[in-house]
Amino acid sequence: MILGRAFEDMCAQMYYRGKMFGFVHLYNGQEAVSTGFIKLLKREDSVVSTYRDHVHALSKGVPARAVMSELFGKTTGCCRGQGGSMHMFSKEHNLIGGFAFIGEGIPVATGAAFSSKYRREVLKEADCDHVTLAFFGDGTCNNGQFFECLNMAALWKLPIVFVVENNLWAIGMSHVRATSDPEIWKKGPAFGMPGVHVDGMDVLKVREVAKEAIGRARRGEGPTLVECETYRFRGHSLADPDELRDPAEKARYAARDPIAALKKYMIENSLASEAELKAIEKKIDEVVEEAVEFADESPHPSRSQLLENVFADPKGFGIGPDGRYRCEDPKFTEGTARV
Repeated sequence: MILGRAFEDMCAQMYYRGKMFGFVHLYNGQEAVSTGFIKLLKREDSVVSTYRDHVHALSKGVPARAVMSELFGKTTGCCRGQGGSMHMFSKEHNLIGGFAFIGEGIPVATGAAFSSKYRREVLKEADCDHVTLAFFGDGTCNNGQFFECLNMAALWKLPIVFVVENNLWAIGMSHVRATSDPEIWKKGPAFGMPGVHVDGMDVLKVREVAKEAIGRARRGEGPTLVECETYRFRGHSLADPDELRDPAEKARYAARDPIAALKKYMIENSLASEAELKAIEKKIDEVVEEAVEFADESPHPSRSQLLENVFADPKGFGIGPDGRYRCEDPKFTEGTARV
C-alpha cells in the first residue's frame, strides 16, 4: 500500500515536470482494494485492470522500475514504452491490462476465466485452478458488457471475481445520480452469484471478503461480485482540477485514509513499531527514487518499433524485401514510399 501511494505521488511530480504525457489516472486512496485482493493471488492467476492500473501492476509483482519506465515511454517499460499509463501489461506476471475504455476489460477477464475452466475440464489439466480478478469502477456498472459477462460467468460457473472499485464518481458524475439503484452488489444475486459490499478503505475487511471470493472461484463454485466502497484522493486524472466534488466529502474520506488506518491498527496491536514503519517508508522511497532514475536513463524506442505488435505478420507491411523496416526509409514519412 505504501509503495502504491509513494509511486503515485511521484507520478504526479514527474507528470508536472513533463516526463509523462497524455492522461495519467492516479490510485491514491484506493490502495486497500488492490492490496486486499491481489496479494492473495498466485503468480498464475490473472488480473485485468482499467486505465487506473499502475498500482494493480505493482501489486501483481511488476517491478516499480518497469512500470515507471512505461510511464516515461521508454524501451525498458513493461510494454517497451508502447502502452503508457493506461495500458500496463505483463505476460510474465499475468497482468492482462490496462484498458482505457470503461468496461472494455471485463469481457477479456471473462475469457481468461473461461480459459482456466477449459484447461481444467476439457484439457484435463488437474492443477489448473487459476482465478481471474476483473477490476472496474462504478461508472462501468450501467454498461451492457458488465451485465453480459455477469450472466456468462454465472451460467458457466467461471473462476472469476468481479471487483467494483466504487469511488463514488465516474469522472464528474456522482454515482447516486447515474444509477437507479446505487447498491451495485445487489446485481450479483440477480444473476445467481453472491454479491458482497465491503468497506474499501479497510484493507483487512477487503482481504477477508477477497479470501472467500477467490477461494470460492478456485474451488470451482463460480463467480462473485464484490463492491468495494472507496474514494480517490485526487481528481479523475492529473488533468482534472477536481472542482466538482464537495470539499466536505473529500475531507470525510481523507480522514479514513486506508494507510493511516492500517498503521494505527498495527501499532495499537503491537504488530509493528513506529520506527519499523518509518524504516519501511524509507525503503519504499528508495525504490521509487531508483525507479525514476532508471526510467530517466533508459532509451526511447526506435522509430522501427512503431510497426511492431501491429500486425500478426509484420512482414506483410512493416518489413520491406530487403529485411529492413519500411519506416526507416525517409520516404516513408514523406508519403512517397511504395508500400
